[in-house]
Amino acid sequence: MRLPAAFAALCVVSGTAMAVDIKVLSAGAIEPGIVKLAEQFRKDTGHRARITFNTAPQIEKRLGGGEVPDVLIAPPGVMDNQMRRNKIEPDTHVVVGRVGVGVVVRAGANEPDIANLDRFKNSVLNAESLVYNQASTGLYLERMFDLLGIAEPLKRKTTRYANGAQVMEHVIAGNGNEIGFGAITEIRLMEPKGLKYVGPLPAQIQNYTSYAAGVMTEAPTPEVARDFVKYLASPASKATFYAAGIE
Repeated sequence: MRLPAAFAALCVVSGTAMAVDIKVLSAGAIEPGIVKLAEQFRKDTGHRARITFNTAPQIEKRLGGGEVPDVLIAPPGVMDNQMRRNKIEPDTHVVVGRVGVGVVVRAGANEPDIANLDRFKNSVLNAESLVYNQASTGLYLERMFDLLGIAEPLKRKTTRYANGAQVMEHVIAGNGNEIGFGAITEIRLMEPKGLKYVGPLPAQIQNYTSYAAGVMTEAPTPEVARDFVKYLASPASKATFYAAGIE
């Protein structure tokens, strides 16, 4: 993917001809797409996006502690909070994509039947253990199991972790009939390390988390930050996101 000539010219006009680093604080679920685009942005413009990935609660904590990145990439709850506090430049707020929830087992394990809602329920009820995070994916699963009326029998065999990476590592090292859950992008990212992506949640209970990017109003390097957010919203970048499992 090459940067369009008009966009490259915009970088020069906006006074960003000298290469600089910008600080990006991002949700981890879109890491596969963002990492590729940040590298392409560096090649095309000379500017480097230094990205820190965290869960939504961790992002809130860092922002609440006074941290000020140039660009924030986060789910609606975090982004809305920052916009209400006038911490995001309104004109720079763009949705970059959404990520669904997937089912995962360790490589070589028997795959649970998740072809429809009834089979999914039977599979999780018959599993020896379940594992998912304490972030947005896990919070959704917690509510969903409750609505399905199966939360109580699942509690005693469920393990929770702070983030998706820890969930994936647990599944890789696990044994028996265990089922893991996570953002599809996180599963795909670690699949070569010993995971098997079974598939998305059944359509009736699938949940998508949208992720938006915006420039912080107190950004240290706002010009390049704005260019980076525009870059993420370009048609070519959308194609990169989609290839990484971000719709």
